[in-house]
Amino acid sequence: MITGEVRNRVDKIWETFWTGGITNPLTVIEQFTYLLFIKGLDEAETTKEQEAEFLGIEHEGVFPKDKQHLRWNQFKQLGSAEEMYDVVSNEVFPFIKNLHGKEESAYSKYMGDATFLIPTPNMLAKVVDGIDNLPTEDRDAQGDLYEYLLSKIATSGTNGQFRTPRHIIKMIVELMKPTPEDIIIDPAMGSAGFLVAASEYLRDHHSDMFLVQGLKEHYQNTMFYGNDMDRTMLRIGAMNMMLHGVDNPNIYYRDSLAEINKDKEQYTLVLANPPFKGSLDYESVSNDLLKIAKTKKTELLFLSLFIRILKPGGRAAVIVPDGVLFGASKAHKTIRKEIIENHKLDAVISMPSGVFKPYAGVKTAILIFTKTGAGGTENVWFYDMKADGFSLDDKRSPIDENDIPDIVERFNYLEGEKERKQTEQSFFVSMQELQENDYDLSINKYKEIEYEEIKYEAPGVLLEKVEMIEKEVIQGIKDLKDLIKDSDTFES
Repeated sequence: MITGEVRNRVDKIWETFWTGGITNPLTVIEQFTYLLFIKGLDEAETTKEQEAEFLGIEHEGVFPKDKQHLRWNQFKQLGSAEEMYDVVSNEVFPFIKNLHGKEESAYSKYMGDATFLIPTPNMLAKVVDGIDNLPTEDRDAQGDLYEYLLSKIATSGTNGQFRTPRHIIKMIVELMKPTPEDIIIDPAMGSAGFLVAASEYLRDHHSDMFLVQGLKEHYQNTMFYGNDMDRTMLRIGAMNMMLHGVDNPNIYYRDSLAEINKDKEQYTLVLANPPFKGSLDYESVSNDLLKIAKTKKTELLFLSLFIRILKPGGRAAVIVPDGVLFGASKAHKTIRKEIIENHKLDAVISMPSGVFKPYAGVKTAILIFTKTGAGGTENVWFYDMKADGFSLDDKRSPIDENDIPDIVERFNYLEGEKERKQTEQSFFVSMQELQENDYDLSINKYKEIEYEEIKYEAPGVLLEKVEMIEKEVIQGIKDLKDLIKDSDTFES
């Protein structure tokens, strides 16, 4: 998370938008993102030019020779705000809108109806100057900027969406360890946080995949998929993916739960934080999903969707509200039974309720399961996360307590968890025990509390101590009275 000076700079830029008449938070983020993207394009181009020069090879850049004046480092130095405004609005913006000429590319689809809304040259000059002083060359810093911008949306979206903190996304990706062969989807992608984190994980842990043409092509064109119903977030997501080196993600404007979504057994990894509540057109919900659990609850329908769209052997790591774990309705029990009995439930990680503040105080958990179609659940690993490295209030300030490294380490070595007792922070629960408890997945159902025996002193000894304290109090009152009496005598 960004703090201090950088946060203040972002706030100042935000204030420039606000005072200039752009007050819708998503519109501000969108316009802000366009300019961050333009700056990022220039920085990436500069890096590639330097690498090409070092290697002594030719570099065919994004900016043609006759378009060099459209680069950030060029137009920011123009003599007047009016001149800069003319170049950015009439040349730079159309240039980035048509950057990927192929109509079928995600970038082209969602940039097609993008609109440059900064109203005046003076406002553009202030915003460009502010963004120029932000640290954007480092990918992590850029991700922190995105996260802070998204945190400016004070309330959850109309579909019950709220933004998943980057450190939680990173933890989930590290737990799942995406491989170069995976086909990854987030059916409620928002700004593409999970997809970006998965792409970064692969770059950091499987850099050799880019030396294999087939895997490199897969990474760029057929590995990443995302759906959303908010075109603004789709645009932000498409730019986010492109800035992180994925040129052609498969991003669609789509209601993942609707009948129109025909995806079935297509993906090997689902990473998602689907909406928990909000509007749902029940009539349009796919009949395939209702066969597993007839319900209007989106969190249950999405679990049905994940099972349908995964290939056999495919894995899912998804965030669900706590109600999914222990809900007593027929639909709740049915979906839990489906995952436990017919597939392989691997883990339930209970998270504290403050993780999603300031958006919401809802308590959530992470479900990790594998689609088998033939069962396989024997023992399910439970972890009781108490801290995530940030305070659990609206401020979400950094703190020392953090269970995330421990969660990743333990999950990567589950063999060592077998001897743990249910009084500890993590433990296994058997399939039989889950069945006996109606497939309840609440950690408190299984966590045992260890009571320590406290030995008190004999009543006679305690009474003597009370009498001694009482004598001391009486003596203290007497001393205080004498002090007051002596003071009155002295004044007389």
